[in-house]
Parts: sequence; structure tokens; C-alpha cells
Amino acid sequence: MLRIQDHLLTLQISANVKRIRRLLRLMGLMAIFPKRNLSKLGLAKYIRPYLLRGLLIDRPNQVWAIDITYIPVAKGFLYLTAAMDVYSRYVVAWDLHNSLDATHVLNVLKKAVSTHGHSEIINSDQGSQSKIFIERFWRTIKYDYVYLHPMNDGREMYTGLRWYIDHYNHRAHQGIGRISPIELYKKSA
Repeated sequence: MLRIQDHLLTLQISANVKRIRRLLRLMGLMAIFPKRNLSKLGLAKYIRPYLLRGLLIDRPNQVWAIDITYIPVAKGFLYLTAAMDVYSRYVVAWDLHNSLDATHVLNVLKKAVSTHGHSEIINSDQGSQSKIFIERFWRTIKYDYVYLHPMNDGREMYTGLRWYIDHYNHRAHQGIGRISPIELYKKSA
């Protein structure tokens, strides 16, 4: 409800959350939400200790989280790689590929560094605190865009994702004081 309220405010429409809820109920609209997470941890011998525990993340480019997720298209899957600044939730770089080749991850990191400078720490995997934010991003992009706009091929999906990620970086987020990630990133950088 707060996200809808924030969106309406960007359109200069003031509406109470209770009114939004009532109107959605009248229209018969319901939220789409993720089902129970059935992911399991990998083999214990590959799990490393979480080295960022207790670290105060208080500025941009201090910690970036990077991860890969699958994106369904008409005839299979594509793989979306993204790097996110943990402090601001700003997606610093991303790309879409048809394979899980490690060079794709390196290219996303190179793109992020060439555009935004380097991060002090780049963190990935193992369910770490900083990865939580990129996992939330995956959930948001899939439920707010990918599942609602099925695409036939990679070109269509790439164009749509480019629009959505730009939208994501510029819209207000509840977790960072209802301001946009780009605003927080640039204000603090």
C-alpha cells in the first residue's frame, strides 16, 4: 500500500493508505506475493563464514552485492546479473545473458567500476546480510515486472528490464526513508 501511495504522490495525487486499500478491495485487486522459499543451503564444505557481520554500512560504494537470477522467457530462461550498492539499494550495473558463464559476472563488475568507481567490498552468495537486498530486488523485479509482462525473447526482455531497473532506481523505497536509491547514492557519494 505504501508503494502505491508513493507512486500516487509522484503523480501529485494525495491518498490515504486506508482509502487505497478500500478502493483496491472494491476493484477486486489482490497482491501477488511470493510463495514459501524452498531454497536449501549448499554443501557445508563450500559455506564460508560471513565476514561482514557487525559491519556498519554507512556510505555508498562501501559494499556492493552481486548475484545472478533466472528470468523466464517464452522458450526457456535467461540469466540476469546485477550489482547493487547495499547502502542506497542503487543498482550500479546489470546485464542479461543466455548462459551462466563467469565472464558475464566479470563484465557486470567492470561496467559498475567504469561507471561508478570501485567498491571497498564486493559480496555475493551464502545468504549474507548484504545479499538480502539483492534478493529483495529479484523478488521485486519478478513480481512487479517479469511475471506481469511475459516476453518472447531476450531482446524484448532486455529492453523491458532496462526500463524497469531505471524505474526501480528512481522510485521511492520504504527501507531507505521513502527516497529513491539514485537520490541517496548521489547525495552521499
